[in-house]
Amino acid sequence: MNSLPILPTISTTFIILSAITVAIGWWQISQRKIEAHKKTMFLAGIFALIFFIIYASRTIFIGNTAFGGPDNIKIYYTVFLIFHITLATSGAVLGIISIFTGYKNKLSIHRKLGPITSIVWFFTAITGVAVYLLLYVFYHGGETTSVIKAILGT
Repeated sequence: MNSLPILPTISTTFIILSAITVAIGWWQISQRKIEAHKKTMFLAGIFALIFFIIYASRTIFIGNTAFGGPDNIKIYYTVFLIFHITLATSGAVLGIISIFTGYKNKLSIHRKLGPITSIVWFFTAITGVAVYLLLYVFYHGGETTSVIKAILGT
């Protein structure tokens, strides 16, 4: 049995932790536990930031892993991956805005944006786990090429 790759496993764990803490924070605010909500959502943001640092570092220095599954489903994986990347980018921007508006007490915006951000983030986490499973668990990952190597042509 092949072992799972360490960095993708760690980064996926952090995005799962981020989604769990967002869910806890959502529950806390529904219970009017405002201070606990602030702390939990800040922690969710930290987990997401750790994910991003690991993911970006891995992408730059090691590279991205190509889909290694059957060719007849590669197009579906690619469309799914584009959907996930779009969600993740939108979720990150919404998350930054939501945290900022919460801490600046711009609560009319925060109350409208927070639930949308949370839903987008849940779907981001779910699709991120699916990408991880497709790349490393269900199928063996394809070739991994470093961005630096690709740019420098080495």
